[in-house]
Amino acid sequence: MAEKDGAAAEGSAKKFDASKIMLPLFVITNLAVLGAGSFMTYKATLGWVRPTVREPAAIEQLRAERETEGVRDSVLYTMPTFTVNLDGQPRRLIRVSLTLAMLDKDGFEEVVRNSPAARDSIVRILNSKTYDDIEMIQGKLFLKDQIAVTLNRSLKDGVVKDVYFGDFLVQ
Repeated sequence: MAEKDGAAAEGSAKKFDASKIMLPLFVITNLAVLGAGSFMTYKATLGWVRPTVREPAAIEQLRAERETEGVRDSVLYTMPTFTVNLDGQPRRLIRVSLTLAMLDKDGFEEVVRNSPAARDSIVRILNSKTYDDIEMIQGKLFLKDQIAVTLNRSLKDGVVKDVYFGDFLVQ
């Protein structure tokens, strides 16, 4: 009997224990992944250089154009606040304050003259939107672009460079 117990003890000692190998293997794998990620980050940020214009002739031409024509400052026109119903269920209201950046004074005067038509087109755009359309930042940026394109189509001489939201409240 004593011989059987001794043989059983020797058999259990010869068994393969995977937990002793898995821990060092896990540590080595994690260190390798961490090292590779650190190396890739280092290589991506170390050699980064701000892009520059390489053609001196293009820079000189741009400077000459700015000196002769002058740099045109955009003219800002703040429209009265819009309070409009949004499309979809449940019914929601949107309250928006817009500022239009016009290319020059001629465009500013044209927008002021055609303010009712511009307001009407903006109200139609806002009425067609649902909450899901404008909930994310991409929706707001798309709305700005849509307003600028619509207003530029209706203007003859003026150009809307950008649309700025002062207030943007959805209830």
